[in-house]
Amino acid sequence: MENQDARQVAVIGGGPRGTSVVERLIARHRALGGSAPALVIRVVEPHDPGPGHVWRPDQSRLFLMNTPCLYPTVVPVGAPAASIAPAPVGLSFDAWRERAVAGLVPGLDDDDAAECAGLASRDFPSRALYGRYLAWVFTEVVEAAPSSVTVVHHRNEAVSLDCNGSAPQGDGPAPRGDASVRRGDGSVPHGGREWRITLDDGSRVDADDVVLALGHLAATLTPEQGRLQDAAARHGLQYWPPAVPADVSWHRLPAGKTVLVRGLGLNFFDAMIQLTEGRGGRFSSGDDGRLAYTPSGKEPRLVAASRRGVPYRAKADLDSYFPRSVVLRYCTPERALAFRASGVQPGFDHDLWPLLHRDVLWAYYSTLGRTAPGGLLTPPAAFLTALDAALATEGPDWEAAAGRVIARSVPEDLRLDVEALAHPFAGRRFEDGDAFTAAVLAYLDADAAGSARGEDDPLKMAIGALNAGRTVIKQAVADGGISASSWNAELRGWFEPLVEGLASGPPPLRIAQLAALVRAGIVRFVGPNPGFGFDPEAGLFRAASPWVPGDSFTARYLVEAMMPANRVSTSLSPLMRQLLQQGTVRPATSMGDDGIPVTSDGLDVTPPPYRAVDRSGREQGSLFVIGLQLTSVQWGTAIAAQAGVALAAGSRTLLDADTIAGAVLERASDAVPPSGERHAEAQMTEASTAG
Repeated sequence: MENQDARQVAVIGGGPRGTSVVERLIARHRALGGSAPALVIRVVEPHDPGPGHVWRPDQSRLFLMNTPCLYPTVVPVGAPAASIAPAPVGLSFDAWRERAVAGLVPGLDDDDAAECAGLASRDFPSRALYGRYLAWVFTEVVEAAPSSVTVVHHRNEAVSLDCNGSAPQGDGPAPRGDASVRRGDGSVPHGGREWRITLDDGSRVDADDVVLALGHLAATLTPEQGRLQDAAARHGLQYWPPAVPADVSWHRLPAGKTVLVRGLGLNFFDAMIQLTEGRGGRFSSGDDGRLAYTPSGKEPRLVAASRRGVPYRAKADLDSYFPRSVVLRYCTPERALAFRASGVQPGFDHDLWPLLHRDVLWAYYSTLGRTAPGGLLTPPAAFLTALDAALATEGPDWEAAAGRVIARSVPEDLRLDVEALAHPFAGRRFEDGDAFTAAVLAYLDADAAGSARGEDDPLKMAIGALNAGRTVIKQAVADGGISASSWNAELRGWFEPLVEGLASGPPPLRIAQLAALVRAGIVRFVGPNPGFGFDPEAGLFRAASPWVPGDSFTARYLVEAMMPANRVSTSLSPLMRQLLQQGTVRPATSMGDDGIPVTSDGLDVTPPPYRAVDRSGREQGSLFVIGLQLTSVQWGTAIAAQAGVALAAGSRTLLDADTIAGAVLERASDAVPPSGERHAEAQMTEASTAG
């Protein structure tokens, strides 16, 4: 039986971030020992806790992660755990995979076991397998809970959250299947709890503290997307809005028909593989070392487009997450965080980018000098010595000094323009779609070859430096680390699209497969800066690029290959809409340089532990936020921590979860009477909505 006097903590959202919060609550509770208050942790999640919605283990294994096995963990592991409460279950994904191969993880099905056995640390696992790891971690963490902690899973969606002082009067019915919290009359005593959560079956849960770990939420369409959806409804076409790939019924797209696909990021590759290999097509190695594709005859014809005109670049083939040859010398935590330590709020372009830019140039040219010395105009050692000195020039003159050294030693076609990488076909016009598709195919083949060279490819090492530096930049800019105008116009304005397209790409296999599909005539490309619309004369969707004037494409089917917009003000989540409408939370707002307020994508929160701020600007002392809705104060929130690195460097999600757990337990300890008896059975109960 539950202890009715136990502190009630609700974690709304049971995906990876919610799992980290539960794990940190239990870890900190264990560390407190006998002084810890009795605790009931209620996880409100309509799917299985651990994987949640996005990482469901039953999704197609063709959906791959874009990080290798060696990267992710949802719990502190190894040395990083020394600075915080030890994890009750300290296994990264890769360590879990190795245990599974050794037969030490019970309950895996044959497909899970086979995938684990076929993976190496450097390989990219399926999202389904990662979901299996998350489910295992959640279960193991709950089983490791002390006897005074109970974890209850409510397999429901939360649709509203009210302060109990303003909630409807009277006790609502207890969640069905959770009889241990019912009164004799069937009602649930809230006993002064601060929050009342209404679930989608009408039942209610009361809590002292609430953590919003909501993850990806459905969102309203943009005006342009709304017009396309309306045209589809009026003219019998099919418009497929942004969605989680595992939620899409890909089988409904007919074979042999043209399908317009907008977006060439990670969701594009999910669509691509489902509509080709997922329909029985086969990839094989050709005599030239490239992949070839044998169609099944069930594929549609894909015509894809994005603003850049090309897909995200593939990850390099490495045995580590960051290249071992890349060592940041300028964009270090000490330098990047020195501004904050001295009370200065830096700008990204003026203060932070010059640090990272130096490291990117050094990674590129030092690799070039090592792997292609014959291509330089001067001896590599002399060039690199001069470049090293130029990069060390203080103040803004470093860039001109480096430029002079590079001009003397590097042929023009081998020089690196980092910012130009965001627009590889800028200024080029193409006669027709065939010409542009041929150009993209050459780009794909070169990218696949570069990935295969790994540490010996100069461009991939420059991108590796960008990726490593991005981790440092995240630390530097978080929680007001740069000015609001710099955040919006510089970091988010130009740097984010650049680094996302270069460093957040798919596994190398996907680029090689896409090139094979282009050669097989299954995939074509529209061109940069495409326009999508409805052609009333043809009665079809049309896509065209101003840089490819000789061609355009029409189709009855248009797929948005992207996730729903992560913007709280446009969310379709009943809970988020209710919280905003009621004023319990508000979007963060900053003042632009022109004096016009700029509304952030994320919620307004305090500094860590990220308490929500309400409409009037008051801090909500018992309402915490973690994850995607923190984009107002964190750049690039992650779904996982990086295994084996310092917490501050690659484990911000775990640090946030730990800080929130500490605040919750501190509040709980302050509220417990010294002589109160605290006892509860350690268990995980599912508050089922089944009759």
